[in-house]
Amino acid sequence: MLDLSILFKIAGAGIILVILDKVLTSSGKSEIAAIANIAGIVIILIMVISLISNLFNTVKTMFLF
Repeated sequence: MLDLSILFKIAGAGIILVILDKVLTSSGKSEIAAIANIAGIVIILIMVISLISNLFNTVKTMFLF
């Protein structure tokens, strides 16, 4: 079953990424901001891939008796 905590983790990571991007960009460190954005996107994609993996495992167990 879908747990709401993973959605809050993804939303929290997104909010932290936006704040970090604004702070780094306003201080003139746009290169570091880009690297932080890429790292954050990779972390969020890993979370989403684990959810999709759990979904496929659930579907597989439903159709296999």
